[in-house]
Amino acid sequence: MEKKAIIPIERIDRATLFLRGQKVMLDSDLALIYCVKTSRLNEQVKRNIERFPVDFMFQLTDKEKAEVIANSDHLFKIKFSRTNPYAFTEHGAIMLASVLNTPTAIKTSVLIVRAFVKLRAILSTHKELARKLTELESKYDKQFKVVFQALQDLMQLETEKKERTKIGYKIGQNK
Repeated sequence: MEKKAIIPIERIDRATLFLRGQKVMLDSDLALIYCVKTSRLNEQVKRNIERFPVDFMFQLTDKEKAEVIANSDHLFKIKFSRTNPYAFTEHGAIMLASVLNTPTAIKTSVLIVRAFVKLRAILSTHKELARKLTELESKYDKQFKVVFQALQDLMQLETEKKERTKIGYKIGQNK
């Protein structure tokens, strides 16, 4: 009989965001994953702040917070928080396990490492594909230029975020 994971890997994947050019997880998601309150997690971070340099953790700006709330349904609750959430890189998420030092935190840190490794592998595969496409493009003449341009456009579309169309009515406005 297989052991069931503490936290499904899909939940960790969903909690992973792309901010300031890097993959991060927010304090509220990590608190859920580590089975502690967000306030407790942040309290431990503040007590051990020297373990969290800027490449491990940063606080979101108001604009970043609004964007995260708009794009991630599961983060709607942070809209009402008076403080902006903290974002933790892979190393910061792992460092949290050492400052929280609970059995759940230690086991969960292994899952988080695996999720970040999986993301890194996906990104490197994408870069390798782009490199090979550029190589092929340089070898063949103009007749294939349209095909190569279409492939590059498709790859670009895949990596760009699509802006969500807002649906609804504004309350209090008559037209």
